[in-house]
Amino acid sequence: MADFAKPKGKGRFTSLAFTSLTWLLAGIFFFPIFWMFISGFKSELDANGAPKLFFEPTLEQYRIVTETPPGQLGFWEATTNSFIIVIVSTLIVMMLAVPTAYALTIRPVGKWMEYLFFFISTKFLPIVASILPIYILAKHFDLLSSRRLLIILYMSMNLPLAIWMLRSFFQEVPRELIEAAEIDGANLRSQMVSVILPIVAPGLAATALLCFIFAWNEYFLAVQLNTTGGETVPIWASSVVDERGQFLAKLSAASTLATLPVIVAGWVAQKRMIRGLAMGAIK
Repeated sequence: MADFAKPKGKGRFTSLAFTSLTWLLAGIFFFPIFWMFISGFKSELDANGAPKLFFEPTLEQYRIVTETPPGQLGFWEATTNSFIIVIVSTLIVMMLAVPTAYALTIRPVGKWMEYLFFFISTKFLPIVASILPIYILAKHFDLLSSRRLLIILYMSMNLPLAIWMLRSFFQEVPRELIEAAEIDGANLRSQMVSVILPIVAPGLAATALLCFIFAWNEYFLAVQLNTTGGETVPIWASSVVDERGQFLAKLSAASTLATLPVIVAGWVAQKRMIRGLAMGAIK
């Protein structure tokens, strides 16, 4: 009995050590976000002085950043632009990625490996190397400073990722269920709606959330191709930086507002996202 008790105690110590290490690493990664959040409720004097954990909170910085000075980008306009661009581009990506992943997994087309490599090869080129031809084409088709341009670019940016992720989720669908549906006389649409999509729903949520996050946070294309009229939240957040004075508290408030939709979306979809990521990783 003593031989069995010793490994058990050692296992508990190892588990406790890993748990403590996990909480420590999580705290290290979370601390900058926590500090940004509380700095948004400080005055500029408190935010730029010695670090303070206890202070008199104020909403003054949020009032300042949500107001729209004459001739400058406003928070509500930028948020509206971002939501329209991100939601439309994500919906289009999912509408294209689902049938593509189905064709590459459930009903493999010929030379499917070449198609997969082509999709992922579009991510090899750094975006900065392609900004000039994109700018020339956008100017030629009169798309500069428009939501349509960013929708097209974000769609092309996230589509390869979505296809690869969804393919791993579709691989987890038991073929026996599809064969049983075919025996029952279910057509392709019925198979997708009744059998396949309910199984891969967590994967769909995880993929859509990642596409949403990547599109929401994208800055380089937005700032290079949308000089007026189509600015997004990342551009608005950077616009609060003022070289003429202190801006740390104001920037913290703007950054908190900019990250809030992503945090809310992640919190709402966290269960499905965790299930989806685990589903795609386990064979």
